[in-house]
Amino acid sequence: MSVFPPPLESYGDAALAGIGAKLAHRIAAEPFNLVASLIFLAAIVHTFLVAKFRHVAHAAEHELAALEASDGERNEDRLRQLDRLRFRATAFHFLGEVEAVFGIWLIPLFLAIAVMKNFSTAVHYLDGVNYTEPIFVTVIMAMAATRPIFVFAESCLARVAALGRGTPTAWWFTILTVGPLLGSFITEPAAMTLCALLLGERFYALQPSMKLRYATLGLLFVNISVGGTLTHFAAPPVVMVASKWGYGLSHMLLNFGLEAVAGILIANISYWLVFRRELAALPAPAESEPSRSVPLGITAAHLLFLAWTVLNAHHPSLIVISALFFIAYLAATQPHQEKLALRGPLLVGFFLAGLVVHGGCQSWWIAPVLSSLDPLPLMLGSTVLTAFNDNAAITYLASLVPGFSDAAKHAVLVGAVTGGGLTVIANAPNPAGQSILQRYFGEDGISPGKLFLAALAPTVIVGAAFMLLG
Repeated sequence: MSVFPPPLESYGDAALAGIGAKLAHRIAAEPFNLVASLIFLAAIVHTFLVAKFRHVAHAAEHELAALEASDGERNEDRLRQLDRLRFRATAFHFLGEVEAVFGIWLIPLFLAIAVMKNFSTAVHYLDGVNYTEPIFVTVIMAMAATRPIFVFAESCLARVAALGRGTPTAWWFTILTVGPLLGSFITEPAAMTLCALLLGERFYALQPSMKLRYATLGLLFVNISVGGTLTHFAAPPVVMVASKWGYGLSHMLLNFGLEAVAGILIANISYWLVFRRELAALPAPAESEPSRSVPLGITAAHLLFLAWTVLNAHHPSLIVISALFFIAYLAATQPHQEKLALRGPLLVGFFLAGLVVHGGCQSWWIAPVLSSLDPLPLMLGSTVLTAFNDNAAITYLASLVPGFSDAAKHAVLVGAVTGGGLTVIANAPNPAGQSILQRYFGEDGISPGKLFLAALAPTVIVGAAFMLLG
């Protein structure tokens, strides 16, 4: 069985001039390249249509409810109509789950490999994909969403918000500033989960305007993407290149971390200036009963589980073992726990697994595109590509490009983290945030187009901070 996908060096096109000539040569050498990329493009288009699919699903549900409530005779024709409406509602709900999109499009990808190669090659390719990141994100999301971690994080952020008298504006600014920076220590997926949960409780529950809701979501996604760059072990796009490029803790802090903090602060202040009147007019949240405190020992145990998982993020066997022990610990301390939320983490893990499988078939065009650019165009190109591909995939593929200069390495990583908030698929933790917050955006959920527009300004701001201050 030949190697699939073909290694980049196997194309032997180093002497060809022009990116167009290289891509044409690689399509001629391996026609499946074009097929895989067309399938990937179709999946991306699908992500922009999920709101439409959910709208169709809700319309079918309303029609189904009206038909069930009517007094008509339950004859065979009516039963068939009810069955059709149930199937239509369920099918379009599934098509409208953004986390399921890339998994759905794995079916035509697998069939294409099996037909154009053979069945064994298709199976061998799926078996050979590295699923460590999806496993890690699934487990860390589930751990971070537990009550002891949530209460602990909320208490820490509450101390900062108290400096602004605990107003909705103070909470908004604290969550969007301090929360993303926590991603450098507890990992971006964990920070996204915590920030989204706190924003839902402390901000979105106050029913701000839809414009402010999208502006906040855009800030959250961009800030989380850049907030994990203070260290070399927390952000997926950094982890992909840290060891190969020699990016340690001091390098990340001095060359990326300070610029990230500046960009986050400037972006947040800019949006606060635009929406300051509406933020100030938001009602104070109703006084709720104080939540039952969590014993310090249980909180410490959760933090240890979280730290252990982070430290072993590259070892899926240890992650799975720690997850099993964690579930057992939850059962043993059940009076101080809530039901473990698995639907969101599992969907996000499924999303990432599908994205990794598709991404492995896209290196034929991403690598030559990146290697052909100077630092500034490379940074801009990396930002644009990130919007249509997971930023960890961009940096991973960049790490395979031979002869990258230090300036080019810096540019591609800056572009990858800068563009991580433009779409749901741009950064691994984004589906987690969408899964938690989409109920605040109406029946049709979060619009990809409106998210892109909301994230565009902070993307430009943080990108400028990286390039001007770096």
